[in-house]
Amino acid sequence: MDRLWILSCTLCVLLSWMHVDQAVAEPQYLVAIPAVIEAGAEAKFCATLRQPSGTLVMTVTLMSREKNTTLFTHTSNEAFQTCVQFEAPLVRKEVQHFQVEVRGDTFYSKQVRKVMIQASDPVTFIQTDKPIYLPGQKVNFRVVTMDNKMRPANQLYDVIELQDPHSNRIGQWLNETSNSRILQLSYSLDAEAREGPYQIIVSMGERKISHNFKVEKYVLPKFDVTVNISEEVSIGQEDIEAKVCAKYTYGQPVPGRVTVNVCRPTNVYSFGISTYDLLALLQISAPCHTETKQADKTGCATFSFNMSIFTKMDQKVLQDVLDIRAKVEEEGTGVSLPQEKRVTISYVLGKVSFINVPKVWERGSNVEGKVRAVYHNNTPVCDAPVYLFTGRMWQARSLQNLTTDSNGVASFSFSTDNFDQDIQLHASLTPTVGYPGYRTAYYDRGFHTLSMSQPSSPDIKTISSLEVQKKDKPVSCDAEEDVSVNYTIVGESPGSVDVIYLVLSRGAVTMQGQTQVEVQDRSVNEGQVSFKVRVSPEMAPEFQVVAYAVLPSEDVIAHSADFSTDKCFSNKVSVEFSPSSAVPGEETNMQVTALPRSLCGVSAIDKSVLIKEPGKTLDADKIFDLLPLKKSSGIPYEVHDATECLNVRPKRYVLPHPSQEQNDAYAVFQKVGLKMATNLLFRLPSCLKFKGKVYHDGSHHVSYSMLPRFRDGSIRLSSPGLGSAGQLPPLIETARSFFPETWIWDLVEVGDDGKRGVSLTVPDTITTWETEAFCLSSQGFGLAPRKEMKVFQPFFLELTMPYSIIRGEHFELRATVFNYLTSCIMVTVTPGPSSDYTLTPLSGDLYTSCLCANERKTLRWTMIPTALGAVNVTVSAEAVASHVSCDNEVVSVPDRGRIDVVTKSLIVKAEGSETTKTYNWLLCPKGSPLTEEAEIHLPENVIEGSARTSVSVLGDILGRALKNLDGLLQMPYGCGEQNMALLAPNIYILHYLKGTQQLTAAIMEKATNFLTSGYQRQLNYKSADGAYTTFGTGPGNTWLTAFVVRSFAKAQSFVFIDPRKIEESKTWLQHKQQENGCFEKSGKLFNNGMKGGVSDEVTLSAYVTAAFLEMNTSQHDPVMIQSLACLKESLSDLSNTYTTALLAYVFTLAGDVETRAHLLQHLDTVAVREGGFLYWSQTAAETSASLSVEISSYVLLAKLSASPTAEDLGYASGIIRWLTGQQNYYGGFSSTQDTVVALQALALYSTLVFSAEGWSTVTVQAPSSQLTFDVNQGNKLLYQEEALQDVSGKYRLEVKGTACASVQISATYNIPTPADVTTLSVKVHLEVNTSESARPKFTVQIQSLYSGKEETTNMVILDIKMLSGFSPDPESLKSLKRGLLVSRVEQKEDHVLVYLEELSKDTAINHSLEIIQELPVDNLKPAVVKIYDYYQPGPSLTKLYSNSTLTHFRGSI
Repeated sequence: MDRLWILSCTLCVLLSWMHVDQAVAEPQYLVAIPAVIEAGAEAKFCATLRQPSGTLVMTVTLMSREKNTTLFTHTSNEAFQTCVQFEAPLVRKEVQHFQVEVRGDTFYSKQVRKVMIQASDPVTFIQTDKPIYLPGQKVNFRVVTMDNKMRPANQLYDVIELQDPHSNRIGQWLNETSNSRILQLSYSLDAEAREGPYQIIVSMGERKISHNFKVEKYVLPKFDVTVNISEEVSIGQEDIEAKVCAKYTYGQPVPGRVTVNVCRPTNVYSFGISTYDLLALLQISAPCHTETKQADKTGCATFSFNMSIFTKMDQKVLQDVLDIRAKVEEEGTGVSLPQEKRVTISYVLGKVSFINVPKVWERGSNVEGKVRAVYHNNTPVCDAPVYLFTGRMWQARSLQNLTTDSNGVASFSFSTDNFDQDIQLHASLTPTVGYPGYRTAYYDRGFHTLSMSQPSSPDIKTISSLEVQKKDKPVSCDAEEDVSVNYTIVGESPGSVDVIYLVLSRGAVTMQGQTQVEVQDRSVNEGQVSFKVRVSPEMAPEFQVVAYAVLPSEDVIAHSADFSTDKCFSNKVSVEFSPSSAVPGEETNMQVTALPRSLCGVSAIDKSVLIKEPGKTLDADKIFDLLPLKKSSGIPYEVHDATECLNVRPKRYVLPHPSQEQNDAYAVFQKVGLKMATNLLFRLPSCLKFKGKVYHDGSHHVSYSMLPRFRDGSIRLSSPGLGSAGQLPPLIETARSFFPETWIWDLVEVGDDGKRGVSLTVPDTITTWETEAFCLSSQGFGLAPRKEMKVFQPFFLELTMPYSIIRGEHFELRATVFNYLTSCIMVTVTPGPSSDYTLTPLSGDLYTSCLCANERKTLRWTMIPTALGAVNVTVSAEAVASHVSCDNEVVSVPDRGRIDVVTKSLIVKAEGSETTKTYNWLLCPKGSPLTEEAEIHLPENVIEGSARTSVSVLGDILGRALKNLDGLLQMPYGCGEQNMALLAPNIYILHYLKGTQQLTAAIMEKATNFLTSGYQRQLNYKSADGAYTTFGTGPGNTWLTAFVVRSFAKAQSFVFIDPRKIEESKTWLQHKQQENGCFEKSGKLFNNGMKGGVSDEVTLSAYVTAAFLEMNTSQHDPVMIQSLACLKESLSDLSNTYTTALLAYVFTLAGDVETRAHLLQHLDTVAVREGGFLYWSQTAAETSASLSVEISSYVLLAKLSASPTAEDLGYASGIIRWLTGQQNYYGGFSSTQDTVVALQALALYSTLVFSAEGWSTVTVQAPSSQLTFDVNQGNKLLYQEEALQDVSGKYRLEVKGTACASVQISATYNIPTPADVTTLSVKVHLEVNTSESARPKFTVQIQSLYSGKEETTNMVILDIKMLSGFSPDPESLKSLKRGLLVSRVEQKEDHVLVYLEELSKDTAINHSLEIIQELPVDNLKPAVVKIYDYYQPGPSLTKLYSNSTLTHFRGSI
């Protein structure tokens, strides 16, 4: 029974020692074909006929269910070998039968093999210009589709979508087509785009491919840090060496300090550790070592660490890795950049290997050979004992003891007299053979098998073999490569043996050949044959060679090997720049070379981007990974061929080494995806019949691997020469101001000569640009080698100055000059002349001085600004000719970049707080002139020089808002509601312009950009259930969700809005409807001022109902029926004017004429009428301008939303006159909600009264000057503004003509910080931070307090201005975001804005912010902290903060 069990388990092996009861015919044929064939492609099979007995006919047929196709018929009485090409059927995926039939007078044989005909989809990839983007940047991307031969394919892209980190679809393109070209698209990210991973998804029917990129707020690194250390270290080595280097992106070394921290982390997941031990383990500190060194002249520092530091603790509590964390801190700036690397710890101390040992042994012979012993670093183990064993691992016995020489080599020799089977040898540096313990240091043992030589016999498995020699390096493309095959033929009779070889690429046979071996009359014949293979790009990135031979004993032996090629393509593409390096702003020529008429996608990005986000470029590996099959690695289970069971009788039972089964010919062919149809015993059957019983082999399948369709693919000059002193080349001056991250993103078409030149201007960034270029032509794809273009100023200038200062302050302006030439130069540094500031030199006579190779020099001036506003500061550095030597060296002058000019802007602000007052008129003369007068008085305490007055004129009441679509309010836009205030007015204005046929392409582009941006930003505040929240967290806000969904529905006619998002929000709102029909309040009420005699529930329900009705929901819809019924229940109490106005609008939309009339009649009785103006306020005591604007706007909407009469329009004109008078300088109003509703009402009114005719002339008479403006149909949307010479006094306006004119006079001035006049107060205290820091650091302590009549406030804004020369500490900003009641923190220029959810009455709230001094500023003025109610931003409280302790630190900076 045991013998039968062994027989069934080792079936394939035993068959090699079995006599087959079946006669083998004399003629022999072998036909090889791939198991998987690409549908519609040119395929190839290879046939061989040997030893024909007379005339034979070979017929090859491909059989499917529908038809049989004869592929090959050949009649011959001689042996032949040939390859036949045929076109595969065009099917999607089908298993067909490949039949080979050989027929003669006395011979007939037929073999059938299953093959799979399978279609391959085109390959598609997506490329972005960068792997990482800042919010607000443009994402450029390309979509490319090719067939499997890498030729451009025509492809329809059903949907191309862009998804944000929450899988919201923020952009889409429908039914785009490649047209066998490169599709290039772009998308502008919103400035508030959510950080995280984004996806571009391309859908083509059922297929989808995607590409990821990141959005992150980052600062590009100026230099790169590399850590050079072995990927693996041995636990037995004494020291570990690491070399850390830092280089600027333009190639120069970084001076500074290098700190390296090496740790071996603890392993808290160790198997078998008890809970008690785990708690103890958590208290253990990982062994670490830290060291700091100064970088040498090459920007490098080398460190050596002793391995014993990391091996003293118990190994089981430590991981087998070392974490290396390196940090380079730039000298002078303190800017640091980290780099990390993980190294594996190996327990292998060394290894022993056999060398020069034969494969076969013969009876009576002596076996001679050598062993070599080396340590982990490949150095020899000298004078050490080596133990030689024989037998299986668990039964090994000692054979000899050896000693290594100085090269770590030991020779051995032994007699084979006592051996009668294969000999297994083991060599070890330890006296016993066994497996090492877990995580125990050990030496790898050597192992070698010698096969016993025997005469060939059908009862014995042959030990003859072929071995295709692999290559150590990738083979070159477009060249002939020698491939060698080693043969060992044992126990065969003399004669010739044909060694046949096949070359396969991408699963298809590309070449066949044969060479002959003469078998001599001896037991073992060994040697080598070779042949040449021409490697073409179509064979890249790897090809396979399989060699096989039929021995005289009719055994088939085979072997295969894989060969890597250079990553080459059929389209040879290159990109060259002339000149190959450049100075900033210089003209250069880019030459693209490719196959004629290729279309090329060319890009170049700042190397800093790739340092920030490495490994995300488009390279050859990513392209080849697109291929459906790079190489065959097996046969699909669908085409496994069944085999019949064979009758056998036992001859000899010997168990061979298990690996022999995998080396038979069938396994070799299966491994490379080939089928063999042959009448030889090529495949060992999977079952046998023995004494009437059937025995089956344990089945196993070799899978056929289809490589993934897609991998991520995404998207640079030498030092100039020197001129001699006294012979200056033409002056080349660089003034640098253009610093992009993406320089080139173009499609370039190559001409008939295969070349195309493009003129370009080099950006001003001193860096290295990395180019990426690929080309498509009808003959194939090509990818250019990456080209680096260095943009480098041989010497250049950097200015260091604060972002802004207050008039009266002065600071130290620093200009640092760098010289990266190899010789000394004489440099003159000169500030540009300006009447806006004065400069006092602080650097003596150094402004013209020597600057030698790799030196830097910082020059200083005391700068005192004298003008307000943006002041441009210009400093130039020039390398000048001089006869004065520097360091005994004659100075030189560079050929290019002799002058570097840098201009930076400094904002000089007036003292105190800025105040703006506006006066607005809408004047419609209708033939008779209209006049108005205004008198502007500046307060007595106005800051001298800060006042400025201007007048602006438009022919359209919405024109001012149209000009300022991106900033209707000078307020922060940091939450979901505020963002909608930016988005919604765009929609109303676009509807107005479209309805009045005034919508131009330019306006459309501007407005839709804002809409797309706003849509994208709003999705940041969306919850998974469809609701929207104020800050993107917490419960959904009912009011905000209604606001968003009504706006999105209106925006759909202009930009893409995902309809699924609208439906999700509508469903969420419907679920908030209560049994009484009203809507449940969720989230904080939008504005406390809306509370009154009616409950919040009614006001909220009215708003939600209006939103549904604006989305054209029928009033007969069940949801609307219930909500309108709820609202009618509240009509008995109309004491809340806001709610009454909103209800009037709701019932107007619902078409309830009776209820609408009742509400409008009541509103008319409580209206405020003043000299032709008509408006409403909440109550007589509550005169909030913001609420009045909203109420009046809702009344206007109610009046105009139901087919207004001439009387209605006349009534509305009084409201319009009042509303336009409330507009701010930017065309908005006081706050977010009043701006949205008012502009909706103004847009509706403007649409109704629009006239395409008329003109007017506006004359503005000031005390000492007069201005005239013309308004006509051609310029009515043109924003005309002029500054008035008189900043105060009496102004007279006159408008003549027939068209309306919107006129605004705006006065802006600064006054000293006002005293506390509101119920909001803030206390500010500045503390010195005593922590160790290279730069002074202070903590701003802020206490906010509300002491009004309400229990809580609305949302509160805390606006903290930085002291001049200071910036907020980034870590402190993060802490502030986690502060009490803090919903959001923003940094805008030199302000930090803190959003507080609300303040409770008489409860002080404390916050702190650390600020760091970037630059010293003398005569420092106090900075302002302002607190105000977001919805009632009128009176605000401002407090100053400063500290005389700042002076203590000036000397150290």
